[in-house]
Amino acid sequence: MTTAMLREIQEIPDAAARLVADAAAIGAAARRCAAAPLPFAVVCGRGSSGHAGVYLRYLIETRLGVVVSASAPSIVTSYRKPSAMAGALFFVISQSGRSPDLVAATEAAHQAGALTVALVNDAASPVANAAQVVIPLLAGPEAAVAATKTVTSSMLASAMLIGELSGDEALIAATRRMPERLAACLSLDWSAWADALGPARAAFVAARGYGFGPAREIALKLSETLRLPALGYSAAELRHGPRAAIDKDTPVLALRQEDATAATVDALTADLLDAGEPIFCAGGPGSGLPWIGDDHPVCDPVCMLVPAYRAIEQAARAAGLDPDNPPFLSKVTRTL
Repeated sequence: MTTAMLREIQEIPDAAARLVADAAAIGAAARRCAAAPLPFAVVCGRGSSGHAGVYLRYLIETRLGVVVSASAPSIVTSYRKPSAMAGALFFVISQSGRSPDLVAATEAAHQAGALTVALVNDAASPVANAAQVVIPLLAGPEAAVAATKTVTSSMLASAMLIGELSGDEALIAATRRMPERLAACLSLDWSAWADALGPARAAFVAARGYGFGPAREIALKLSETLRLPALGYSAAELRHGPRAAIDKDTPVLALRQEDATAATVDALTADLLDAGEPIFCAGGPGSGLPWIGDDHPVCDPVCMLVPAYRAIEQAARAAGLDPDNPPFLSKVTRTL
């Protein structure tokens, strides 16, 4: 039986192709954003969309040189305090666009003088209606509770937008190669990592820079789909306090992109290998997991989500779990 989660993972390349082929909304958004004073940016999202926001933060700070803050919706919804955002860019990322706290935060940002931009799969949703600029993710309907194609589309849309805003032709070209590369990633078999998850008492995912958002996203999928306690860390941070918690029954997945952060991931990998602890590294010439080869460091960590998602779905079925319907969770989570 094919699960909805697996079907949606397999739809990731087609969703990316739609986004790349119909980039008019992203081009228009880039023109609106370019006209803003841009003293700083704010990113707002929860769960998987929050991890896409972490990815967007790294893009903005490295490509535009602008400081980014993570929005805390409770400042608006619980504490009822406005924030000074005159001239800032406010990005809200959401799959359904239906959580009241995201709507409230977006409306408050607009009232405070920010230009509000929604990256959302449902372009007719309340979040989209609250924003001044809307970037539809074009991922199509998603039935599994665990978001997959909407996450990769959120990250790809972010890379496309920042590529346009920064005038980075190499990045723009790399985003256009993403549908083909994501399709190639569907054939990658990360069973070695999936097999290690079965007996694990917990798991870690490590990366740095552009890989940090994807690492946190994979950790979330381990928790919600496998019911396995998991944490995503910076590869630098994991070598501090959390290093003491790593043992033979806490497998570590490390995502490595070929840029200035690679040395930190390599050092972590070498440390864990020397200690005889389970480390599975993806990316780079010495990738221990099957990999399609490095391309652009901004885009490669997004590609790594595909085999990770497949391995998690596979591990869930092997454990007799339903990856489409984790207990106590629903597709749309409404928080305030």
